[in-house]
Amino acid sequence: MAERKKITIIVRMGKKLKKEGEKITTSPEECEALKKGPHGVEEKSMLEILVKCNPADLTTFRKNSPYIFLDDGYCFEKWDPFHMKSLEIEFLRFQRAVIQRTMHPWERDALLVRKSLEEKPPLYNLLIELACTRTSDEFLGARKAFQCLYSESVEEFVAVKVQGFQRRLLVALVSTYRYEGMRIDEAAIKLECQKLARAIKTYQRNEIENDDEVLRILTTRSKHHLKTIHKCYKEDYDSNLEEDLDDIKILRDTVNCLCAPPIYFSKILDTTMSICPSEQEMEALTRVIVTRTNVDMKDIAAEFDTKYGAPLIERIEAAALGNYRDFLVALVNRGMAN
Repeated sequence: MAERKKITIIVRMGKKLKKEGEKITTSPEECEALKKGPHGVEEKSMLEILVKCNPADLTTFRKNSPYIFLDDGYCFEKWDPFHMKSLEIEFLRFQRAVIQRTMHPWERDALLVRKSLEEKPPLYNLLIELACTRTSDEFLGARKAFQCLYSESVEEFVAVKVQGFQRRLLVALVSTYRYEGMRIDEAAIKLECQKLARAIKTYQRNEIENDDEVLRILTTRSKHHLKTIHKCYKEDYDSNLEEDLDDIKILRDTVNCLCAPPIYFSKILDTTMSICPSEQEMEALTRVIVTRTNVDMKDIAAEFDTKYGAPLIERIEAAALGNYRDFLVALVNRGMAN
């Protein structure tokens, strides 16, 4: 293997050289610390490199990084605005994670509700996640916080922002206060399982989305009741309910969030750490780790390991950098120890 190429830089202490002619070699991998990472930045490495770099070294770095700095024709290299903005975002990623972790859950979820429908395109799955993976009391608290923060109800906010079938479903989901106990009606479960199967197998997509019984079952029944329906559907029809709804993402996400949150969250995490995720997808990494640490992180990590063939912590360590990586790994370890 060819010897790894080295970049030679002269080290100064203030305005004076440590020792005339003294040099230190810095590998290309170290210089990568001056660039943004997929999630976060290597603050420690960046500090060490920038402290020992003199102006000439930084000039060399700028000239050898045309994908970061642009030659503007006036004998100096200027930051590429896109890369500069991206680097600023990565510096902020750790800060935002800390803020979300310390924020009251009601306020955090209220802000996420607002964000879900103000993004372009809107994040219906995020709104469904908030309404369906929180307990009735937790989401009621978020609704109270939303009114305090924005002087309007979650229901009216969703009704104004969303149109068509999506409005009917989402307004119903954010309005409901589900029974949290374990009591179920076996006869109703069998009947409602049949109704869902009939809607899926015989209706066209728009008919399923507008079926009153489908909406009633998904938006009013307790989670324990729905999980039992989910199990009954698998036993009776040899298929998973969410798989048969795969073409209707909004209903599939609803079923997954209500009946199998670890499956839903593990898929979100895998997407956030895939090749070239969008900024919305990268933000989900912070959201999921921070909000599920004290809830079901052990189940999510087990599902992730089983489905994607790699431990969640290893994937985070490979995808994230610096303080942000260490913070997420610490939260996952805490959640798995609970």
